[in-house]
Amino acid sequence: MMERRWAWQFALVALATIYLSPSHGKNAEFLSDTLINNVVAEPRTGRLYVGAVNSLYQLTPDLEVESRTETGPKRDNRQCTPPVTDACEEAVDTDNHNKLLLIHGAKDVLVVCGSVFRGICSLRNLSNVEQLLYFSDTKGEKSYVASAEESVSVVGVMSYFTKDRDNFTVFLVGKGYGSHDSTKLISTRILQDYGDWVVFDSIIEASAVQANPFVLRYLHDFRFAFKDGGFVYFLFSRTLGVQDTKNFTFISRMCEDDQGYYSYTELQLNCSATNKYNKAQAAYVATPGQVLAQSMNKSGQYGPVSASDKVLFVTFTSDEDPSTSAMCMFPLRSINKRLVEIIGACYSVNGNINERAAVYSPYSSKSEELCSSSNQKNMALRYKCGAEFLPSPLASKAEFALTAEPPLVRKGHMTAVAVAVEMGHAVAFLGTATGEVLKVHLSAHPEVYGRAPAEVTGDKVNKNLLFDSSLQHLYITTEKKITKVPVQACHLKTDCHSCVSMKDPYCGWCVLEGKCTRKQECSRSEEENTWLWSPNQQCVQIQSFDPPNISCKKTQQVDIHIPTHPRLRPSDSLQCVFGSFVSGAVMVFDSQGLITCSLPEPVDIPPTPDQQDYVSVPVKVLVNDQIEVTSGEYHFYNCAATVRKNQNTPCIACVTSEWGCQWNAREHSCSDRDDAVDGDHIVKPQQPHSCPQFESPEPLLIPVGFEIPISFQGRNLNIYMGRKFTIGTELMKHTDKEVTQEQESNFKFSGYEFAYDKQQEVNVSFHIKERDTERKIDSTLTVVLYNCSVGREDCSLCKNADAMYQCVWCAATRTCVYRELCPSPQPAQCPNPEITDIIPRYGPLNGRISVTIKGSNMGIKKEDIKKITVAGVECVHQQDRYSVSTSVVCEIGPARRTPPSDLPFEPNNSGAVEIEVEGDRRGTSQVIFTYRDPKPVSVQPAKGPAAGGTVITIEGEDLDTATKDDIAVTVGAVPCEVLSFGTWITCKTGRYRGQKVPSDPLTVVVKYGKNTTKDIPAAYQYSENPKITDYYPKASFLCGGRKIVVVGSGFDLIQRATMKVLPSTDEFSQNTTPVEFVQEALSKNDTVLQFHSPPVNCCSDSQSLRTLLQLDNVMEELKGFDYHPDPTFNKLAKNVITETSIIIVTGRGFSKAMTAKEAQAFVGDALCHVNILQDDKLILEAPSSQPRARSKRQRRDTTNDLLELVVKFGHGEWMVGSVYYARKDDIPLAIIIPAVIVPMLLFIAVSVYCYRRKSQQAEREYEKVKHQLENLEESVRDRCKKEFTDLMIEMEDHTSDLSEARIPFLDYKTYTDRNFFLPSKDGANDAMITRKLQIPEPRRAIVAQALNQFSNLLNSKTFLINFIHTLESRPDFNARARGYFASLLTVALHGKLEYYTDIMRTLLLELMDEHVQSKNPKLMLRRSETVVERMLCNWMSICLYQFLRDTAGEPLYKLFKALKHQVEKGPVDAKMKKAKYTLNDTGLLGDDVEYSVLTLQVLVHGEGPDVTPVKVLNCDTISQVKEKIIDQVYRNLPYSQRPKVESVALEWRPGSTGQILSDLDLTSQKEGRWKRLNTLAHYNVRDNATLVLSRVLHTQSFHQHQDSYEEKNSLLEDDNTFHLVRPADDIDEVKSKRGSMKDKAMTKAITEIYLTRLLSVKGTLQQFVDDFFRSVLCSSSVVPPAIKYFFDFLDEQALRHDNVDEETLHIWKTNSLPLRFWVNILRNPHFMFDVHVTEVVDASLHVISQTFMDACTKTEHKLSRESPSNKLLYAKEISTYKKMVDDYYKGIRQMVPVSDQDMNTHLAEVSRQHTDKLNTQVALHQLYQYASKYYDVIIQSLDEDPAAQNRQLTLRLQQIAAALENKVTDL
Repeated sequence: MMERRWAWQFALVALATIYLSPSHGKNAEFLSDTLINNVVAEPRTGRLYVGAVNSLYQLTPDLEVESRTETGPKRDNRQCTPPVTDACEEAVDTDNHNKLLLIHGAKDVLVVCGSVFRGICSLRNLSNVEQLLYFSDTKGEKSYVASAEESVSVVGVMSYFTKDRDNFTVFLVGKGYGSHDSTKLISTRILQDYGDWVVFDSIIEASAVQANPFVLRYLHDFRFAFKDGGFVYFLFSRTLGVQDTKNFTFISRMCEDDQGYYSYTELQLNCSATNKYNKAQAAYVATPGQVLAQSMNKSGQYGPVSASDKVLFVTFTSDEDPSTSAMCMFPLRSINKRLVEIIGACYSVNGNINERAAVYSPYSSKSEELCSSSNQKNMALRYKCGAEFLPSPLASKAEFALTAEPPLVRKGHMTAVAVAVEMGHAVAFLGTATGEVLKVHLSAHPEVYGRAPAEVTGDKVNKNLLFDSSLQHLYITTEKKITKVPVQACHLKTDCHSCVSMKDPYCGWCVLEGKCTRKQECSRSEEENTWLWSPNQQCVQIQSFDPPNISCKKTQQVDIHIPTHPRLRPSDSLQCVFGSFVSGAVMVFDSQGLITCSLPEPVDIPPTPDQQDYVSVPVKVLVNDQIEVTSGEYHFYNCAATVRKNQNTPCIACVTSEWGCQWNAREHSCSDRDDAVDGDHIVKPQQPHSCPQFESPEPLLIPVGFEIPISFQGRNLNIYMGRKFTIGTELMKHTDKEVTQEQESNFKFSGYEFAYDKQQEVNVSFHIKERDTERKIDSTLTVVLYNCSVGREDCSLCKNADAMYQCVWCAATRTCVYRELCPSPQPAQCPNPEITDIIPRYGPLNGRISVTIKGSNMGIKKEDIKKITVAGVECVHQQDRYSVSTSVVCEIGPARRTPPSDLPFEPNNSGAVEIEVEGDRRGTSQVIFTYRDPKPVSVQPAKGPAAGGTVITIEGEDLDTATKDDIAVTVGAVPCEVLSFGTWITCKTGRYRGQKVPSDPLTVVVKYGKNTTKDIPAAYQYSENPKITDYYPKASFLCGGRKIVVVGSGFDLIQRATMKVLPSTDEFSQNTTPVEFVQEALSKNDTVLQFHSPPVNCCSDSQSLRTLLQLDNVMEELKGFDYHPDPTFNKLAKNVITETSIIIVTGRGFSKAMTAKEAQAFVGDALCHVNILQDDKLILEAPSSQPRARSKRQRRDTTNDLLELVVKFGHGEWMVGSVYYARKDDIPLAIIIPAVIVPMLLFIAVSVYCYRRKSQQAEREYEKVKHQLENLEESVRDRCKKEFTDLMIEMEDHTSDLSEARIPFLDYKTYTDRNFFLPSKDGANDAMITRKLQIPEPRRAIVAQALNQFSNLLNSKTFLINFIHTLESRPDFNARARGYFASLLTVALHGKLEYYTDIMRTLLLELMDEHVQSKNPKLMLRRSETVVERMLCNWMSICLYQFLRDTAGEPLYKLFKALKHQVEKGPVDAKMKKAKYTLNDTGLLGDDVEYSVLTLQVLVHGEGPDVTPVKVLNCDTISQVKEKIIDQVYRNLPYSQRPKVESVALEWRPGSTGQILSDLDLTSQKEGRWKRLNTLAHYNVRDNATLVLSRVLHTQSFHQHQDSYEEKNSLLEDDNTFHLVRPADDIDEVKSKRGSMKDKAMTKAITEIYLTRLLSVKGTLQQFVDDFFRSVLCSSSVVPPAIKYFFDFLDEQALRHDNVDEETLHIWKTNSLPLRFWVNILRNPHFMFDVHVTEVVDASLHVISQTFMDACTKTEHKLSRESPSNKLLYAKEISTYKKMVDDYYKGIRQMVPVSDQDMNTHLAEVSRQHTDKLNTQVALHQLYQYASKYYDVIIQSLDEDPAAQNRQLTLRLQQIAAALENKVTDL
């Protein structure tokens, strides 16, 4: 059984291999892993050499890899000079782009140049590229050949060079400018060492085309290089070196062995007369072939061109219209001719042609006097390679450019060209930027006739488009793929018509072989008509048959005339096939294409089809039994069937048929013409008048319902003498009536009472039969049957009928009938008119609108209407719109005005309609017509775009007066198309023609009829049209559904926004009907529109699509929006999923129009996260547990556990494969067998060795412990793996959201308040911050005056120094008080910062002396324990404010934002303040929290319908969610202006009822005495849920019930709540002692694993930390003058003291700036920005600031395992940072000194700008408190100071004290 199963599996595998092996018809392909740069072919062997990024391949002609070598990545940096060693610290792994590949066939060498090491080249073995023949990176600049920059193009060509009679192989290189390359534009490189030259040395020095300064300005882009006729040519585009960046295309030429580039000359090439197509892209040199050469000669614009001349074919793009490109042709003969003219003009005629300057010298300033020589005439021919004494280099001026008109212009970019000649016809193959290769027949009118059959990938075609050596195939290279495709696919067409419809110059129909082939493949193609060329569009056709047709009863031979039939040889056989009948055929000798065949026998002819009198039989002419030459149809007619055509006239039908049949009246039959049969009863062909027949009926009109006798004539009836006839017709219900014969040829029948009411008239044709034989005899009797009552419902209509019908109105039956059918006499007059309806029923008071009156009996002709009144007002009859009896139209006059003497109430302007017709008959309507005054009141909306298209609604009273046709609406004279008319009117605005936009409010005018206009003044305003500024993303797959966001302005005015995709018409598109794909906007506000890209299912060809936005009437093309073909997916490599595994999906084209964020993937019904999306790879995270199947069918079919893996890009869904989860419960065989055998052995062992039980038990214990250890190891491994995955995802995740537009800097006042006073003991309630001083009103003036005096006193240096010394000597004046005092002093003296600085310097000198004398100078400025240290701190804050705003603020803010973003991306425990992502190991969340990211759609209550998407985690508490929502919704507001978390409520409305979400409520989970804070997961809030954020009016309602509030608080305060993790001790209490110990140990062991997360966060933030450090520690950019000033001061003082070394000076600087200022700002970003710093973010900032402090110290940190994690984290970077600090201090020392004067100017400016904003008065008042507190001691100190006595300072202080003495009571 087992074997059989294996056999089956083997068979299946074998079958699969056969089926899945690539089909033979597929094109050969080569796929590269990296971008392909260059491809060259070796003509001898046909091999291809492919230079790609980091790889070089050698391929066979069939694209199989023969050899391959890695060329990169290499450690390199453009700044470093090769060889790149470890000394180049900046070196990183750099991709090596291939810049140049050249084949030196004679020496079997391949020249390979890459982009690394400044573009050095190597030589490799042509037969095996893995073998490196030469490479050296030690030769310096002379060996730099190519360019190190990817964007710089390089071209080259092999050549030779002679020196001292030796001939060297060299190659010439042309390259653009790269900042670190060789500066040579064109250089000649040698391939061997010779003399002083080394391999790759540049052996010609020609400064004119190799100098440095010019190359950058000219933006050279080299596209092609080639040799011809002893010259080397370079094709490139460049600018003219002036400011204008327009490109021009040049071809430059020089002699091959030019020793000094003297012959270097540039000629401008213009494609189109206006040079519209100005930038060359690709080129190819080929012969044009006979036909193209002739057409080029004929056109006259190319000069003489022969078939064997070389022509340069170039594709160009256009700077002026980037959507198109063109191809132009330049014969080399005309290029050379023009070059000789240019050179000759310079050498001989002062550079003039026809008196105009034609030449200049590029790249130099010597243009003007360049060609001053006037030499002999033929200098250009004598010195065709120039000479040293002749001017060079030369270039043509623009007006002497060589111009060609483009024979082909296309939408899109043509990026490659190759040309081949087939039978004298040139065919161009043009590669496009979208990956297609177009085939173009270059005839007189070139046309694209097809596409190369390669798969279109959407990637650009590489400019190396090559033919294979036989010219049968084309190698098409796109970004990562080469495909070998045949140049033609003739053989795929199997019949002549499809072959010639290709119009392919390669193909033709080989007539005698019945194949579509190339000419040389058709064996007799030289003979005439044997090979029909496809573009001629003609096949072999049958011109005629002789006889043209034949009766199906006869047989004979037929001649077939085929003028274009090829001549046959005697050995060829010929056959005719009629249907299935085959007969031999003979070609009549000497007659062009006449073939004779036998026709089939009558029995072989198919039956004649019904409804036809002939049968058509297909005819084929075959050569040699099976080759069909041509085909047609032959007709066999059947005379007997001709009578089918008209049954009533069999004889006439027979003899008038096209087949020439005759009629036998006796036998009543039709047969083939037979001249042998004759007699009276035979009617010959084409003699219908001889047929026996009945004709001429009388009367021709027959009424319905009345029997009228009909008489008619007979003719040629001799044969029927004495026979009886019957007559009948279909309307006689199958009853035939007898015909009576009156005279010889007169017949009659009594008539019939016909019934018919479908229409007024119908033709009735009668048949006549011979009574006895029932044979029909020809009858042409046709009469008209009519019915009076149809369409004549009333008397007037009846009277209006034509008199010949004799219709009368029968009053008795009230119907219109035939006269004879009405018994009662006819009334002379019709009844009175009756009115059934009037339209409209309301009219404007001024009248002049048309009223339509519907009814009956309203006259017979228009003149019958005598008078019409409507509501008593005469109505003018509109005669041209009158309809007999039923409808009258008249135009009403204005309503009757009531005379003023009447009663004042509103007259009644309504009434019936009266009509009076001929004969004094009147009718009055039941329906009432009312005159009323419509009053339009308002217009909605009130404004719209100037382009129009806005639907406006006009509202008001009685608007539905008159009809839609009567009204016209205009908006400020612009017509508005009326759409609907009723109780309100809607119309669509037209385009506004005015100049002024927005317009003034315009009047909307509604015009009713001709006389009534109603204005709504200033009702509507035309505004600016909506503008689109940007949109993203800029691509979509054809399947559509990608979210496109359009940004702009003015979208609120738009009513309907749609995104449209139109296929632009293309010569290949078969259908000409225009299609468009439309998608309505998903959402819109004034600045943002969102669409899903429309799915496009029309075109294989994605680049011919135009994408437009239609915004009402405004059409905007989305330029640059690309549709890409849908991606393709490969089969899944691995189908099994384990719990932690990822799924890798491969394919092509993923990243063309998709990102990992947008893509979705499902396993079964579960969404799996797309981690990474690359162009050819998707990495998905599998769901950790097995999901359910997606479809019910699959759920039922659970046998296989297979789940579909579906990838979704937009609207496109792809089932990539099936996957299944590895089952844990399947016990493998390897376990089952031991599991059975081991117990048996144990049983035996136990029974035998009972006494060894003990030892076995010990062994089992050991096993158990081992098992536990294995489990522990497994869990550690799992966690590490998960952490690593997290780390990788982190690196992938780019720090988005950071480029905030505005940085919320604090203003100067808030900045100083927070820096100076926030750390004080009152914090934010400090009087300095609140600005509050309670001073009674009456005392305010006195206090203010006294404070001014105190301010003056402080400005006395003696007093102030004394004051400070006195306070500092007091023991109760502690460190905090000193700091606060210093800050008050800073504010009080802010108006005189120069004075403040002077005080600070004085005190600092004292402090310095003190420290130096006490032998501990290093401690100076370490802590803020003195007033002066705090003053210095404040001084730095003041002086660096502007620097922070301009320079350092942005990187600091970005660092803060990045850190916050990073922390909030993972779980943060709200209670323990620990986070998954942090830099601080103590704040690290030591547990694995399961969570997922949700996107909530947040609506803000009362702020409109726009939702804001907010990313949160499902494990966030409600408060955390609110914070994130507030952050996102109010992201443009600074923190202080945002609502606080407590002041908002969050509501979720999953169903009909809403639910308020909060951290704790009745639903909170309890675990023992612990309560878990509610999270989104707790409420089961799903992804994309909509939440409503609203403001709460009363923050807390608890306060009203103090007790319950406190009670509630105590519940919270007891802190029995937790969020993600319960405190560890508590968890352990629950467990048993023994268990808890074990678990504790396990937990302990595992926490350390999470330290990798610190690394992950560090890695993500590294860039931001570096940027901040760099901005602060960079002396090369901006250093604030204060720092330079202060550091110089310290340097001076260090020199003054002997024992101050460099280290001490370093410490002083560090203590004064980084520690005193930067660390403070770094720790407290809210001192600088209006932001909120959470504890978790603060913990990480602490680590960064600690790193900053470490970087500033000189001491080395020895690290060990015991070092704290935070130190270890930045250990590697510390040395770099230390170097930065040293360099910074050194840099400052070298700067230009800042003089005292400059510093004072700077400080004065700061004082001027900011002093008014500060609370100087409050500061003085607070300072006085200290003077008051220590009053006595201060007075005593002043008295002891002689300087103070001189200035009477004691007295001044006493006066101030007296004024303020009452101070305390005032407060």
